[in-house]
Amino acid sequence: MENKDIEALTRLVISCMQNQQEKGNGFLVPVGVSNRHIHLSQEHVEALFGPGHQLTKKKELMGGQYACEECCTIVGLKLRAIENVRVLGPARKSTQVEISSTDARKLGINVPVRESGDTKGSAPIAIVGPKGAVYCEEGCIVAARHIHMSPADAISAGVHDGDYVSVRVENERGTTFNNVKIRVDDSFTLEMHIDTDEANASEIKQGDQVEILV
Repeated sequence: MENKDIEALTRLVISCMQNQQEKGNGFLVPVGVSNRHIHLSQEHVEALFGPGHQLTKKKELMGGQYACEECCTIVGLKLRAIENVRVLGPARKSTQVEISSTDARKLGINVPVRESGDTKGSAPIAIVGPKGAVYCEEGCIVAARHIHMSPADAISAGVHDGDYVSVRVENERGTTFNNVKIRVDDSFTLEMHIDTDEANASEIKQGDQVEILV
């Protein structure tokens, strides 16, 4: 191999290493702290709030979702309950309850950490509304932390839908979160979602920023 070929190859390797080093590193993401909430099927909406009931929009959220005026009580296997749990709309194909690990201990149930929608074999939960109650044999999860972003944000961060990254919190706690999944969609606003346990442990408040590490 001639010297000029070696030099060209060296430059290419260095460039690739620099790109990989820079990819994602330093990209800042605001944090959204997700409190416990409920997604209901239309069947369960009507069972809890009455025949023909439609969820009432209170506040717009990303991805076409919204916080509802409606709230319910969730009940664990030992009849321990948490009241005033917000329902999020619109209605889904299946009901899903998202809580924290602290909530799970209060309810006396073992709840797996899952991505939203992955409820097969998850924890059972009862939901009580003003007009009735439903029992779900599965559907209660602790939501895995994740980052929502638009395609443009993904390009800027050098990541793709389905990637897993680490993020760093620069505060007194100095926390690093691993296994944070990237979710990319045109309807998403840039935000990392963690639950109240994670926020409290790392002293993060709504709107604080974290840094992506790839």
